[in-house]
Order: sequence, then C-alpha cells, then structure tokens
Amino acid sequence: MLDLSGFRDPKLGQELIGVIEDIAPAALEQRGGKIRLMEVCGTHTVALARAGIRSILPDGIKLVSGPGCPVCVTANEDIDTVIALSRLDDVIITTFGDMTRVPGSTSSLNEEKAAGRDIRIVYSPLDGLRCAQENPDREVIFVGVGFETTTPLIASTIKRAKLAGIENFSVFAAHKTVPHTLEALVNDPEVAIDALILPGHVSTIIGRTPYEFLAQHYGIPGCIMGFEPIDLLGGIAILLRMLARGEAEIVNDYRRGVQDEGNVDAQATIDEAFEPCDATWRGLGLIPDSGYKLRDEYAAFDALAKFAPVVEPTIEPKGCRCGDVLRGVMDPSECPLFATACSPEHPIGPCMVSSEGSCAAFYKYLR
Repeated sequence: MLDLSGFRDPKLGQELIGVIEDIAPAALEQRGGKIRLMEVCGTHTVALARAGIRSILPDGIKLVSGPGCPVCVTANEDIDTVIALSRLDDVIITTFGDMTRVPGSTSSLNEEKAAGRDIRIVYSPLDGLRCAQENPDREVIFVGVGFETTTPLIASTIKRAKLAGIENFSVFAAHKTVPHTLEALVNDPEVAIDALILPGHVSTIIGRTPYEFLAQHYGIPGCIMGFEPIDLLGGIAILLRMLARGEAEIVNDYRRGVQDEGNVDAQATIDEAFEPCDATWRGLGLIPDSGYKLRDEYAAFDALAKFAPVVEPTIEPKGCRCGDVLRGVMDPSECPLFATACSPEHPIGPCMVSSEGSCAAFYKYLR
C-alpha cells in the first residue's frame, strides 16, 4: 500500500503555504488583484474544505467549486425519468445510494420505494447485472450516473450482459464527460475562471492531453492534483506561479495516479460500448458532446429506448440555487435556503444530497 504520510506532513505544508504567500502578490498583480481558482471534482471539493485551505489563502485568491459532483450535475429531467422508470410494472431499479435521495420534480426514489416500488442500492453495476440474473422474470435497470471514472465499468458490465445473453438487464445512461463542460464554463463570462484545479480521478482515465485546449486556446492554466493536503497546496502553488509569469500550461502533478495518456484500455472499453452525445447538465443546460449514449450494437440495453417511459413535466425546486453553485458564480452559503430550509437531513437540491456536493461540504466544514 502506498504510504501517504508524506503528503500530510505539517512541516512541508507550512513551507508550501509560505511559497504561496511569496508568489501571490505577483500573481494578483498580473490578474488585476483577484484570482479565481476552480476545482471540478467532488473529492477535491471535500478535500479542500476538510483541510481548511480556503482559510489560508492570501486575500484576493478565491477557491470556487464547479460541476464536479456527478449526482449534483444530473438534470432534474433525468431524475424524473428514473422515477418514471421505477413506476413501471415488474421493474427493479438498481442505483448508487446518493441517487435515491435526490429530489425530482414531485418525488424521489426514496419516496417511490416507500410507496412500494422495488428500488435497491448497489455498489457496482455488476451488482445490478447479478440482480437481473437472480430475477429472470423481472426487468432490472441500473442507473448509470458518473463521469469518465465510472463509465468503463458500466461499459464492461453491458458487454458482459450481451455475451451472457441476459436480456432483462438495461442501463439508464446519464454519464457525463468533463472536457467539453470545461469549455462551456470558460466561455461563460459570468464564471470568470483564472485557473483550474483539474480532477484526479477522471484524469486517471482520460489523462492530461484532453485538457490542453484550455491552455492553447483560452490561455487558462490547469493542474491535475491529488487529494492530500500537500497535493493541493503544491498544485495551487504551481497554478499561482504560472499566473505570476503570465504562462498557461496543463501540468500533471498527480503522477502517482495519472499518466499523461490516461488509461488506454479503459478508454477503449468506453469507446466500444458508448459514443458521445449532447447532454443536459444541471445549471449549465445542454452541452454538445458532453455525454455518452450506447452504440447501436448495444441499443437493446438502453433503458430509455427499451421502455420509453412517460415523464412528468420538469419543475425546478423553488428557491434552490444549485445551478449557480455548480457554475461557481455563488458560494453555497449565499443561497437563501442554505442551512435553513435546506440541510443534509432535508435537502432541497442535489448539491446538499451528495457527500461530494459543494453545499454538503460547506455545511459540514465551512459554516
């Protein structure tokens, strides 16, 4: 097992804080006195909050959370579609636990379960496939939500189902891809990103190369970081140094986990089962080529095509500012519902549901 104690060394942490303080004036001068660093990974959201890194950054440097939580970015219409699927006769819904608590327009999977629908929490799509094998007289649907990190396992599960001739298994595919979304963000003038803390987990699959357009076409530096305090402080120092020098590169500072080319085998597994498609993101709307749909040869496993459920009209939760939080244009604490009407025990929006959501992280660590 990898020894991570060095990445939690308080002495090294203090040295890196000193480096950040030394670099900050020149970086701030280059950027007009204000710097916004955005992270787009739910695990980074939690790690930064837990380590208290926001509180030690020099004045003028702000950390903002972007659309890094897969449950959070799932659009209300997708939640409503899953709920509609759960109401079909002889259907079992299998899903990760966070999804059961996300409110749709008028219900949630937890509420549907209480009403008698068969909804089961699983820890892998393979559990969903096993459920289908154990219930050959029922239709089993796995709710596929996630970024490039989880998509390879879902793709391999679908391939396994096809090879085994399991016809009562299907997937509701709501997968998202990160690079196209980053392009949408940097083109949004309201967001105003100076540099990006690039995701560690996603990058283990896609590598460094897909982010290069950020530096080459938009002049925005990015750094792929790990999740320990030293990873985060060191990565922030790298970003500030580039800003101070007026440089823009994509740096892989998480080499113990990420290769520049990514995981080529995992990419091939995704490409065999899925192809890019337009996808709707909560708060960001429709983003071209930012999702995955099953290829024609695997269309029999597409739950949406297989069942064509009737979905109720989408209603966004009144007063919830989750979309603005996901775009990084407001902090969770600026939402009028935060820690009043909306809490982890009684969430109004998905950013408070998921443990990786910005609102949940702020509620736990930054209130």
